[in-house]
Amino acid sequence: MRRTAAVWAALVLTLSGCSPAPPPAPGPAPAAPAPATSAASTTAAATSAASTTAAVPRTPAVPWPVGARPLPRRPDGFGEVEPTPPELVNRALPTKDLLPPPTGEEYASTISAVPAAVLARSTWQPTCPVKAGDLRYLTMSFRGFDGRAHTGEMLVNASAAASVTKVFGQLFAARFPIEEMRVTGPAELTAPPTGDGNTTSAFVCRPARGQTTWSAHASGLAVDVNPFCNPYTQGDLVLPELASAYVDRSRRRPGMVLAGDVTVRAFAAIGWSWGGNWRRPVDRMHFTATGR
Repeated sequence: MRRTAAVWAALVLTLSGCSPAPPPAPGPAPAAPAPATSAASTTAAATSAASTTAAVPRTPAVPWPVGARPLPRRPDGFGEVEPTPPELVNRALPTKDLLPPPTGEEYASTISAVPAAVLARSTWQPTCPVKAGDLRYLTMSFRGFDGRAHTGEMLVNASAAASVTKVFGQLFAARFPIEEMRVTGPAELTAPPTGDGNTTSAFVCRPARGQTTWSAHASGLAVDVNPFCNPYTQGDLVLPELASAYVDRSRRRPGMVLAGDVTVRAFAAIGWSWGGNWRRPVDRMHFTATGR
């Protein structure tokens, strides 16, 4: 499993938000309990218009080894912010299939109780603000930067499960590219920062940055979309730390979330707000049902 950016490092900043660098959630982490009985939902085809950030099939001349080079740490515990490597300035890395890709071109999604094996490799623990039985395991089709259909996975709050699958159905129809979509594991919260992660994910059991209260991610009520293409910024901090090339939003590239685009509209339609509209910090990857 790839390591994510300092987004999952141990130190945190002030102001709530999603994304990078949380410390482990408080309390011990005993063995995961068995999940609730499975209840799958059917798939649905989405009908959104094509996005200006639609996938452009392309493969970098030199593939970038995500998570291979730890960054030196700043005094605040995050990795040093460095210039974006040339290979990542126009990021279009291939998707590694963790689940079988869909058999056709139709959008497909499932909703079920969280399987025991999935819960065990997630960040859930009994001290989290959501019970295991109140989470749902989603599988959803998404378009990679290669233009092909892939299958991703996500943990979300049961109350948001159907709405989230609808959102990603619209992104699939719009051919909005996503590099990878998978469940966050506990090792990622304490891994050395590498500044190059780009995983689209939702549930992560951790406090909000700089606070003792829980993040919206800890309840499965927030989603981060393509973090590298949509970095968090506050002062001189950029997260992921190698994503500075994507701070300039006037240079449009596939995978970017932009004001008024298909991604923002799709989440707004289910009542979720976008961290890209915040003034300080600006959390461009972050969509939330709670406003945090």
